[in-house]
Amino acid sequence: MTALNRVPSFVARAGTASALTLAAVGSSIAIPGAATEASAATLATKALKIAASKKGSPYQWGATGPRRFDCSGLTLYSFKKAGKKLPRTAAQQYNKTRHISARSRRAGDLVFFHRGSYVYHVGIYAGHGKIWHAPRTGAVVRLEKIWTKNVWYGRVR
Repeated sequence: MTALNRVPSFVARAGTASALTLAAVGSSIAIPGAATEASAATLATKALKIAASKKGSPYQWGATGPRRFDCSGLTLYSFKKAGKKLPRTAAQQYNKTRHISARSRRAGDLVFFHRGSYVYHVGIYAGHGKIWHAPRTGAVVRLEKIWTKNVWYGRVR
């Protein structure tokens, strides 16, 4: 049996089909690397939802939840609840992510704020130029527009 014989007949006739088309008709096809990207996307989506659910939680330096957070404590907590362990600090988290361009960023990626090579803050990208983060003493976890171009992006694997 050839590989083409294992592909649904409508795909063979069409030559190629997009993943969205396949999903719409309930079929599946194996694409190298797609499972890894899909599981990373699911992880990131879960972490993003968890961070958003903490809206209004007070900032506390060194706190990792579940009621109070600092910036890296929020990302650590969110990804841990989603099923992935991250290191404690923003700089350590940056070093553990796959670094990506701003153009490649997706909701659920981490956004690292830096001065030169020093990473001082982290949040979870929510799309449309906004992040969920725990900003500073006296503030609460909130959705906020990215306020500087001095950011790097990382994808949790």
